[in-house]
Amino acid sequence: MTEIMSAVPRNGYQEVWDRSQSHRDDFWLEAAERLDWDTAPQTALEQRSETEWRWFPDGTLNVCANALDRHIDAGRGDTIALIADSAMTGTQQRISYLELRDRVATFAGALRSLGVEKGNRVLIYCPMTPEAVVAMLACARLGAIYSVVFGGFAANELATRIEDAKPSVIVTSSGGLEPGRQVRYLPLVHRALEICGEEASGVHAVIVANRDEVPGSAADYADDGAGAAWHDWDTLVAGAEPADPVPVNANDPLYILYTSGTTGSPKGIVRDSGGYAVALSWVMRGIYDFGPGDTIFTASDVGWVVGHSFIVYGPLIAGGTTVLYEGKPVGTPDAGAFWRVLAETGAKILSTAPTALRAIRREDPDLAELAKYDLSNLRAIYLAGERMDPETWHWLRDGLGVPVVDHWWQTETGWPICANPLGIEELQVKAGSTTVPMPGYNVRIVDAAGADITAPGVEGNIAIKLPLPPGGMLEIWGSKQRFIDSYLAAFPGYYASGDAGHFDDDGHLFVMGRTDDVINVAGHRLSTGSLEEVLTQHPAVAECAVIGIADELKGQRAAGFVTISRGSDIASATLASELIALIREQVGPVASFRDVTVLNRLPKTRSGKILRKTMRQIVDGEEYTVPATIEDAGVVDEFIEALSTTVSAPPTNVVTLPR
Repeated sequence: MTEIMSAVPRNGYQEVWDRSQSHRDDFWLEAAERLDWDTAPQTALEQRSETEWRWFPDGTLNVCANALDRHIDAGRGDTIALIADSAMTGTQQRISYLELRDRVATFAGALRSLGVEKGNRVLIYCPMTPEAVVAMLACARLGAIYSVVFGGFAANELATRIEDAKPSVIVTSSGGLEPGRQVRYLPLVHRALEICGEEASGVHAVIVANRDEVPGSAADYADDGAGAAWHDWDTLVAGAEPADPVPVNANDPLYILYTSGTTGSPKGIVRDSGGYAVALSWVMRGIYDFGPGDTIFTASDVGWVVGHSFIVYGPLIAGGTTVLYEGKPVGTPDAGAFWRVLAETGAKILSTAPTALRAIRREDPDLAELAKYDLSNLRAIYLAGERMDPETWHWLRDGLGVPVVDHWWQTETGWPICANPLGIEELQVKAGSTTVPMPGYNVRIVDAAGADITAPGVEGNIAIKLPLPPGGMLEIWGSKQRFIDSYLAAFPGYYASGDAGHFDDDGHLFVMGRTDDVINVAGHRLSTGSLEEVLTQHPAVAECAVIGIADELKGQRAAGFVTISRGSDIASATLASELIALIREQVGPVASFRDVTVLNRLPKTRSGKILRKTMRQIVDGEEYTVPATIEDAGVVDEFIEALSTTVSAPPTNVVTLPR
């Protein structure tokens, strides 16, 4: 990494990154000192083999105590820990550290009364209400391993996760709220248990938190005969004894999180306790410049890793205030929803997905809603989940006047691989770049054979030199070998990120998309990300996706799918012709770009990732499975119908770029 990193100015960031590499153990042991340990670690890293390592193996702690109790012990119990804002009900709750700790301790006692102890599994299937956060922290308090499943997942998908994690208890709610509809959870939980069967599930108790807005209660299933006892949350906690934090080994699992897009056998990412807590403690200061007195609004869901790291654990470990939001970026009630939350909570940081901001841009391209709110406390916006296109990046930065950090990370890593570390030094910002690798990450570019080809401008597979830093995944639940096969076998000595990209002359990393999003047109490898950058330059394009579709002559050719910004008065055929011309002008005939389809919306997961693989399979006439994580299954039918309106230009056989 040295030849790339040396391009970055030698000052705060560079010195910190260098030390994380040259004095790795000292670096992370010092970071660990910011936590409260029952047994302070003396060893930073235990390297068991090339493919197995453990952080702080001789340390013991409780993550819940570090998120709650220690702040109360320091005299900050009255500080607001959690602001629960529901755009769906028009309500807002402000919960102090003391109140949240007491609710967590009591619910932990309720779980213990049902036999939940250290190492047991609990499945949490809740909407974005305080009960979800309480349940997560209560499991951490007991040393129980939990898995959050996104509220509203179909019964069969919920069943696969039950069968994989084998929880003894399920914590759920009567239901969730979506714009214009209710999602009743209890029939889905009941059906999932039926699918599993009593013996296969192992679930002996279901705890139900009632919502006035959604019908259903534990009493509805008290005599279902399926083997699990159904309990009312309020009744159960009323007689519970509060539980004290249980020390666990730093390597003990904190949670299992199933990756988005999982089909068939689920892939449960296992996160440790100590390494994760240490990493998040460093991240909140080093990357986010966040601490006591600060508020962060992370517009995500606790069903995703972003919600775990930056709604729940990161902000609370740092002693700040975190916002739990139930709503959408648009339509609840308008495109100013995020600005309202930022203004009312005084948040310093907004963290969200690019797709949410593109939705706002589509509805309110002139940011008219922004004028209604005071965002004077806002200092930075952080983006993750999918590549941020430069056009939306410029729109946001110019409109809000604060740094926009497109940082890159994954469920598997638990925290950002690359970012602009505003807590250390604000580096030069470049549209389309994720800035630079964070301390602990040695990021390399390798070719298909695993050879290191890292050099400015050279594109290839993005890989991370092993071991992963603290907070990275330990394994896949139930299969260490599957972890090796999925992430470590492709390039020995490296973690394969699955993304492609390159560094520039200044050591900034550009992530251009998933490696399977690179298309091969008559031997020319083209990044779909670069083609999408060109399409978003058109003022009428709100969002876009480019995929490689089968071509008899060239193997593949690029096809574009776009949505139109609200207020743009342009015919679909006209837009398609202009986009085809734009690609040929800026990329050249090599892309063989001649197909444009205008959509009302793109098929996406609930975390905002565009389902490019599914789209390609549909266009190519292959068998496909709609991922369980899709935001709205109806959009696939819309997509198929829209294919009949694809505008195609005459083909070109030119396969070389013009001079």
